[in-house]
Amino acid sequence: MREGWEYKKLGEVCCPKNKIQRAARCFDSSDKILYIDISSIDNTMQKVTDITSVTFGDAPSRAQQKIEYGDIVVSTVRPNLKNIAIIDRYEPNIVASSGFCVLRNTECIERNYLFHYVTSDIFTQHLMKITTGANYPAVRDQDVRDSIIPLPPKSTQLAIVSELDKISELIRLKKEQLKDFENIAQSIFYEMFGDPVENEMGWEVKKLGDVCSQITDGTHNSPINTKDGEFKYITAKNIKKEGIVLDNITYVDADTHHSIYSRCNPKYGDILYIKDGVTTGIATINNLDEEFSLLSSVALLKLEDKIINYYLKAVLNTKTLYNCIRTNMGGAAITRLTLVKIKAIKIPLPPLHLQQLFANRIEQIEHQKAEVQKAIADLETLLASRMQYWFE
Repeated sequence: MREGWEYKKLGEVCCPKNKIQRAARCFDSSDKILYIDISSIDNTMQKVTDITSVTFGDAPSRAQQKIEYGDIVVSTVRPNLKNIAIIDRYEPNIVASSGFCVLRNTECIERNYLFHYVTSDIFTQHLMKITTGANYPAVRDQDVRDSIIPLPPKSTQLAIVSELDKISELIRLKKEQLKDFENIAQSIFYEMFGDPVENEMGWEVKKLGDVCSQITDGTHNSPINTKDGEFKYITAKNIKKEGIVLDNITYVDADTHHSIYSRCNPKYGDILYIKDGVTTGIATINNLDEEFSLLSSVALLKLEDKIINYYLKAVLNTKTLYNCIRTNMGGAAITRLTLVKIKAIKIPLPPLHLQQLFANRIEQIEHQKAEVQKAIADLETLLASRMQYWFE
């Protein structure tokens, strides 16, 4: 132990759970609340980005915790995803899901020191070791509060926060730059093709089933996870607009893989489309030049020569078409698109030479994005290294 440092439970340096007011004691059914659940968190930025305004009576039953500015919310479900954020709004009517452990710092710990610790790989790995449940992996609120944090004097906490904040701010700026690239790409799309729902430019309209040679999905069976598996097993959580992300990837053995691959054989450049879950409707281009297995939550779209993958990815991810598709989806607890519904999605189909011109412009942006993503990866490696040094 470093001189002057202590080891404390999070519950000892944060306000007791009974200090977090129960929402039912604070609001009537007609009161407006701002509701935060796990889907409200951008876990790449560690920020709350999507708050739902609703009357308390119409809020989900999990809307149970009244939270305040400066509180840190830690998702107790799938802790490996790091759905963690500091509340940066002052509204008196913010309510969090019971799926969060709410940490409110006391005078003995700096808020940002606490935040850096709970977003560190050390803390996440600890939670993953005590996670229970195969289909719905989670920890208890008390598990989070019982976790141990190394606690230096306040002056040292401030020095550590200063160092980690500087690196985190550089990462944030780089990620904002990536978002700017996304906005530029979207602007180019609307400039060239207009709104895909309104289709004010009068392009020919086709169903996805008419422009794809194959639309299928991954396995509907849950394969056995094997420690010695050699083939990647891609699910909806690995699909982002920018491509396939390999964080917390699962592997399957060769026999399992080949039984899945015989049904669904994704190739480099194919479109992968989330059809089941909270991120249903997100499309990406397969950027892995290798064999892998797919779960049924992801659809595979193989294109005919009348449509280009960069164009199809862009049109499916436009806000208007994305919102239109999600609005027409059925299902109460889980949003879901069937293959039949995917094949029936209508899109405008501009001439191939215009699609190619658009793809050329987007490829230039992708090259610039790749440089920024490399810088982010280097900074995140540095941040993880410094967290490891201070928190281990």
